[in-house]
Amino acid sequence: MAGSDENYPGVIRPSNLQGGLRPGVGGKVPGGLGQNRRALSTINRNVMGAPPLPCAVVHKRNGITENKVNAANKIPPVPIHRPITRKLAAQIASKQHQPAVEVTKPPVPVPPNRNESEDCIIIDAEDYKTSGHSAVPMFVQHTEAMMEEIDRMDEEIEMEDAEDWSIVDIDSFDKKNSLAVVEYIEDIYAYYKKAEIASRVPPNYMEQQFDINERMRGILIDWLIEVHYKFELMEETLYLTVNLIDRFLAVRSVIRKKLQLVGITAMLLACKYEEVSVPVVEDLILISDKAYTRKEVLEMEKLMVNALQFNMTVPTAYAFMRRFLKAAQSDKKVELVSFFLIELCLVEYDMLRFPPSMLAAAAIFTAQCTLGVSKEWNKTCEKHTSYVKDQLLECSKLMVSFHQKAAIGKLTGVHRKYSTSKYGYATRCEPASFLLDHGFRIV
Repeated sequence: MAGSDENYPGVIRPSNLQGGLRPGVGGKVPGGLGQNRRALSTINRNVMGAPPLPCAVVHKRNGITENKVNAANKIPPVPIHRPITRKLAAQIASKQHQPAVEVTKPPVPVPPNRNESEDCIIIDAEDYKTSGHSAVPMFVQHTEAMMEEIDRMDEEIEMEDAEDWSIVDIDSFDKKNSLAVVEYIEDIYAYYKKAEIASRVPPNYMEQQFDINERMRGILIDWLIEVHYKFELMEETLYLTVNLIDRFLAVRSVIRKKLQLVGITAMLLACKYEEVSVPVVEDLILISDKAYTRKEVLEMEKLMVNALQFNMTVPTAYAFMRRFLKAAQSDKKVELVSFFLIELCLVEYDMLRFPPSMLAAAAIFTAQCTLGVSKEWNKTCEKHTSYVKDQLLECSKLMVSFHQKAAIGKLTGVHRKYSTSKYGYATRCEPASFLLDHGFRIV
């Protein structure tokens, strides 16, 4: 469809160059066509001669109108040409006769020292209030809250840095020792802390036993400690043996005459798991005064591993003792007294209510108090044990009471063991009785 010539003044059509006329209806040119074109061109000249209308082009990305940019840079706006029709000419004429509406905005307080070239205004909350405004703007409140949060975070970081200075890197000397697995040691003990919860037994499991009681359990474990000492087995074997006994008794009822069989079978299983040289079944039968046959021991072994679902990998108190002793930077004397105290706890049924990690931490703290090394539980110990001093106090008091009566009564196997030179005569140390004082508080 061909456009009209009035929108293109000065353009010569090809038909004019040839001097011919475009045929109309009936071969004639419609009358009045030239007059209409002249009248419309006159309108075009009158309208185009008027000053250009202001044009505001909004840039969506920046959100800044072209009028503001041109006003800042002192550049006049560039008119945009579009075809002028009768409808557009009528709209322009009607807009020129409309009165301009003045919009007034409340004045914004401007600081006296503000540079006019700046694009942002900094308003202080206190100055804004003193200038007569009733409330602080919301953006000012958000800014203040953000600055307060930043200050609080800075203070926490400074406090953490101050605490880091008091925490000793206990693995710094083992970084070249591949057996120390320094890269994974923290993850390993974090897993132990979770796994000890699953491997613990209910502290009241003896209530479901109809033929044995807590005292019989104590006699059995006290005897096994002597057997362990005579066979010169590894320390890990003793702690695993006690764990297997308690876990089995928690799920199976045992008659009184089979309790010793459970004990020697648990030691046999622990030796197979921990020891390089395992005692033969005949040695365990001999140590039990031939109370059981080889067949009975093997049948009990099968029964125990099925009842425990072959789960022998459990974190005992011994595993935590080694790590916590390293964190406390303990010497040999503190180490021996710590093991003496925790083996006293193995015999006591009431100590099952404490997790193995807490028993280990409390034994080390009590040993330090017993030897007068320190009454403190420093930040390094807190970090690696995950226990603060107040959490260890109840367990430590019970250990002191066990220490006081270790040489008396019928269950003295632990006391005799640690009265030898091999264990540094650890029993000669006086108990830390001051921990039992009613007014004692850990500082």
